[in-house]
Formats: sequence, structure tokens, C-alpha cells
Amino acid sequence: MAMQTIGSIRKIRWLVVLLAIMVSLAGCGDAKETSTNGEDSKQKNSKQENNKQENSNQENSNQENSKQKNNKQENNKQKSSDTRKVKDAFGEVEVPVKPQRVAGIYLEDYMLALGVEPIVQWYHPNWGKQDYLGLTDVPLFDITGSLEAMLENNPDLIILNGGMDDSYQLYSKIAPTYRLPDEMIGDAEETLKTIADLLGIPEKATSVLGDYKQKVADTKEKLEEAIGRETVAVVRLDVGDKPELRLFGLTNAYTGMIYKDLGLEPFPWVNNIEAHDVISQEKIPEFSADHIIIFPSDGTWDSQSNEKAVALLDDPLWKSIPAVKNGHVYQLERSHWQSGAITANRMKMDDLVKFLVK
Repeated sequence: MAMQTIGSIRKIRWLVVLLAIMVSLAGCGDAKETSTNGEDSKQKNSKQENNKQENSNQENSNQENSKQKNNKQENNKQKSSDTRKVKDAFGEVEVPVKPQRVAGIYLEDYMLALGVEPIVQWYHPNWGKQDYLGLTDVPLFDITGSLEAMLENNPDLIILNGGMDDSYQLYSKIAPTYRLPDEMIGDAEETLKTIADLLGIPEKATSVLGDYKQKVADTKEKLEEAIGRETVAVVRLDVGDKPELRLFGLTNAYTGMIYKDLGLEPFPWVNNIEAHDVISQEKIPEFSADHIIIFPSDGTWDSQSNEKAVALLDDPLWKSIPAVKNGHVYQLERSHWQSGAITANRMKMDDLVKFLVK
């Protein structure tokens, strides 16, 4: 009996110990779970705090960018709102000190030479545009069409060359408009200086002209050595309904510089012509220039619309003249030969060296 009692007591003790262990383990598990949950909560709060800080930083950054953008716009607005008075072909005109959006009608070449892109590019349905400038992303402005297209481009300064006097007042209603003085037209260097001044960057003209004058000097020397006093003539092949050959004169605004600046010897007929004059059919046999530069008035030499005009060069009379017989007729691209601006003149010099300097 005593032994049974002792066994029972032992069983009870083991049960108590086992129960205590189980309770202890359960407590540890609860503590671990509590600890884990506490850590997760802490990490979650930290993450939320970081996200909040990042959002705050982003918001501050956006506000700062917006502030900088607004300041820049305000500065540009302030620049273009400051004005000064200058004299143009018709008197005094008030223009922006630092224009931001400039339209230079037929003066895009000068603007690009100065590092400023125009807001539109000149275009005429019959004469095309200045392809040599490569302004593929600049919208065309048809000078024969409505001025609404100019208005839509919101210029703060318009600069005009000659030949647009009838529209001057209309342009002036859109934005301050400067028309180049007559005595400046055809003078590439003075035109460049004036446009640089209007754009508010007169110092830029100095460096551009320095390079330009050096190229003129180098080209002149090469041409003198290559052909000396051999005569040169520039002819435009006028395409269209009535094709004809047109000789450019000594002071032609587009090509006069090859005589004046580069020292080429003009064919005698050239001396008696200011702008250009038609070479009649009966005069062709007497056209004895040593070198002839020729280009179409529109399109290219391969344009289907120019086939009738190009056929003139197959005429026996044309083929009989000395320059043709000697292989000294140079068919060139029209675009830069129908401009007297800085970039166009540089391209003309490259052409002359290419074809006349062997």
C-alpha cells in the first residue's frame, strides 16, 4: 500500500513538472511572438516615416524645380519686355533689348550664323525656301499667304529684308518690326553686325566675321593662283512656262561678292548689268566667258518640272560657246547661290575652290 502511494506521488510530481515546462514554453512562444510583432511594427513605422520623408523631399524638389522654371520664364519675360529705340529704313522703332522669339524674313542665314534659330523660315510657292540651311524642324512661313501664320508663332521681334515694304505696317501690328536700311542690303558683313545688335549679341558678330574674312582671304588667294584673269560669269536657268538664261550682274546681291570680295574677273557683259538680265538667243554665240556657273531658279537639275528648261543646254548654240567646249560650265545647287548671306557665301567659296582650283 505504501509503495502504491509513493508511485502516485511521483506521477503527480512529473505531471506538475511537465505542466510547468509546457507553461514555460508557451510563455516563451508568446514572448517571441510579441517580440516579433513589436519588431515588425517598429520596422513598419520606420518605413512609413522614410516614405513620408521621401515624399516630402520629392515635393520640395518639385516645388524648387517649379520655382526655378517660373523664375526662368519671368527672367525671359523681363528680358523681352525691356526695350530700346533703334533706327531702321523708315525711322525709329522700339525693339526688345533681349528678344527671345525672332522671325528674320529671308535673314535666317545670318541668325543661324550667330547661333540663333529663327521661329519660322521664309518660303515662297514659286521660289521655294533656303534648303541649304537645313531647317527641317522650323515651320515654313509663306510670305505670299496670310499673316495669321506669323501671329500664331508669337514673335517678339520681326526683322525684314528689302522687298516687303507693302507689308511692313501689317507686320508691325504683330510685333516690333525692323526693316534693314537700303544701303545695307547686299552687304553681308554690315547686315550680320546689325542683326547681331538687334539680337542683343553684338560681340558674336566679331568672332563670326573674323572667321569669315579669313576664309575670303584664303579663297581669293587660291582662285588667283588657279585661274588668274580668266573671266567668270554667273547664269541662272529660269525654269517655268518660259525658260530662259539670265546673266547676273556685277552688283547682284547674291553673287556680286565673287567679284568684289574674291577678285574674280567678270565677263565684260557683267559690268553693264546691276542685278540680272536675260541673254537673248541671238547673243548666245557671243557669250565667250572662260568659266560659267549655272543653277536653276527653282527645284533641282533632276526635277521633272525643269526638263523643258534644262533642254536649253542641249541647244547647238549653247554647245558652241567656249566654256561648254572646254568643260568649264559648272552646274551647281540653286539655294545658296540665290542668297548673299554669310553661310551661303561660305558655301559659294567652297564651290569655287572645288571646281576652279585643280
